[in-house]
Amino acid sequence: MEYDVIIIGAGSMGMSAGYYLTESGQKVALIDSYDPPHEAGSHHGGTRLIRHAYGEGGNYVPLALHSQKLWEALDEKTEERIFLRTGVLNFGVKGTVFLETVKKSAETHQLPLEVMTAEEINKRWPGFQLDDDSIGYFEKNSGVLFSENAVRTYRSLAVKNGADIYVNNTVQAIETNSNQIAVKLTDGEIKGKKLLISAGKGTNQVTKLLGITLPLTPVRKTFSWFKTTKEMNYTEESFPGWGHIDDDSTYYGFPSMDGTGIKIGRHDQGRPLVDPGKLEPFGTYPEDEQETLAFAHKYFSKDIELKEGRVCTYTNTPDADFIIDYLPGHANIIVACGFSGHGFKFASGIGESLARLLTERESAVSLESFRLSRFDEIVDR
Repeated sequence: MEYDVIIIGAGSMGMSAGYYLTESGQKVALIDSYDPPHEAGSHHGGTRLIRHAYGEGGNYVPLALHSQKLWEALDEKTEERIFLRTGVLNFGVKGTVFLETVKKSAETHQLPLEVMTAEEINKRWPGFQLDDDSIGYFEKNSGVLFSENAVRTYRSLAVKNGADIYVNNTVQAIETNSNQIAVKLTDGEIKGKKLLISAGKGTNQVTKLLGITLPLTPVRKTFSWFKTTKEMNYTEESFPGWGHIDDDSTYYGFPSMDGTGIKIGRHDQGRPLVDPGKLEPFGTYPEDEQETLAFAHKYFSKDIELKEGRVCTYTNTPDADFIIDYLPGHANIIVACGFSGHGFKFASGIGESLARLLTERESAVSLESFRLSRFDEIVDR
């Protein structure tokens, strides 16, 4: 079978790109080592935040706003929940670089942003118990994305448009020239004109088949749900998504969705994975339970109890910015990786942008800051 585009890695970015490619009439093959959506990558756990006034850098704001429009459009195509506007509160000690960047990006792009004192936050959302020196920036138009629903919807729509999906398949070899790419799988071989590699923590396992190693570090991460009651005011109707930033740590979280309990994760730190294929279960290390529980008792309620925890993977670049570019020496192969734990919210916009690049159309937003050239000295050719 021959395709216009072969995609290795059918998670959030790959599945999104596959859908948008089929929308433009491309014949697409999607390959995944598992059966997406699944729990072996970075898209599981039910929910992700989408923020617009972006503390990681103002260059992300146009992509966030474009992605928001695409998520809302996807919402119209399915009965699955894709986006819920809960608002997102970023809080911490006044003057931190992250919070100042949030404020600056809101001003630059004229985004609605409410500046709040700790007293105002605790009064509006009684579930918080913030210290007096805390300050908050509330974005009313941001909210929660349902990550597995999104991947499932993209898959359904792509297949409806004619895409072929090769699940539970491992790439054994890649042979390429300027006109054609042959991908040898566990079961057979397929050929295509262009290739997208979006394999998350497995990206370097794929690129090494082409003699290239990218600056990526897979990291084991955890997140947890905590038991709550209606009296605690943490429901999705009454509580926002949030992020907390100080000099020592970064945490994020969600209201209780459908009674599941509030969800909290730590964004920084984590344990580098020696073998990306082996992910130790939640509870293997003391910090798996201790860190988020201590945070919950400090900023929410001392009555909160741990309900459940899970593990996932971040695939980090040295600067925590993404990699979206052609592979060195390969004009028909694009790689999209290194989303460093903050990439899912952009999956709609990145998927559409990748589809445009692969069909030689101009991207709706600039991807210039994600080029591999910033790592030229450490790309092994």
